[in-house]
Amino acid sequence: MRQKLDEPITKLWEQGKLWELLTDEEREVVNKQVEFVNYKKNEIIHLEGDVPTHIMIVLTGKVRIYKEGIGQKPQIIRIQNPGEYFGYRAMIAGDKYNACANAFEPCMIGKLNKETTLWLIKRNIKICYRMMEIMARDLAISELQTVNLTQKHIRGRLAEALLNLKQNHGVESDGKTLNIQISREDIANLSSMTTSNAIRTLSQFAQEKLIDVDGRRIQLLDEEELKRISRLG
Repeated sequence: MRQKLDEPITKLWEQGKLWELLTDEEREVVNKQVEFVNYKKNEIIHLEGDVPTHIMIVLTGKVRIYKEGIGQKPQIIRIQNPGEYFGYRAMIAGDKYNACANAFEPCMIGKLNKETTLWLIKRNIKICYRMMEIMARDLAISELQTVNLTQKHIRGRLAEALLNLKQNHGVESDGKTLNIQISREDIANLSSMTTSNAIRTLSQFAQEKLIDVDGRRIQLLDEEELKRISRLG
């Protein structure tokens, strides 16, 4: 049985734009109902088919959202950063989860139960509208990802994946190194290709001086050419 942690409540208020819309009364209710859970790397947070009981926000670390594909090969849908929410669509719709979530790296998750979340949405129109904005954004990302994975060739899919990693996770102080350490297997699962194809295409990009790869660290050396490859598909 996971227990509440005492200190992270401050981090909760610092993360995510949803909480700034709460009234003092609503904030007090959240203070009493929220719980905080630490997960180890690769530890399961929820599985496809589970019944959702909470809205969840990443407070530290990163979370992998994925579906189990053919032969149990995962298809990564997205990697969540601190301040981002997950698990809310199925909860609001009254569905079961249609994807899995695990810890991409050691992380802390804030969890607010379904009853309190729905109470906030029904009570606070600003919260309701902000949730609609979050869902609309995620829907747009999913639609774009569907097009990329079904219509683009391997080089286009990989270029798109690298550009999305930069857009979603940023770069380090050098302005080139992706601010996420990611394995070849995870890049393959993001791009809907085999690991061997991902390794081969990464090597081609490196030979063409588009990127530089050092273990799990990737530098984007020629972003404009990667964008061109992505557009060509």
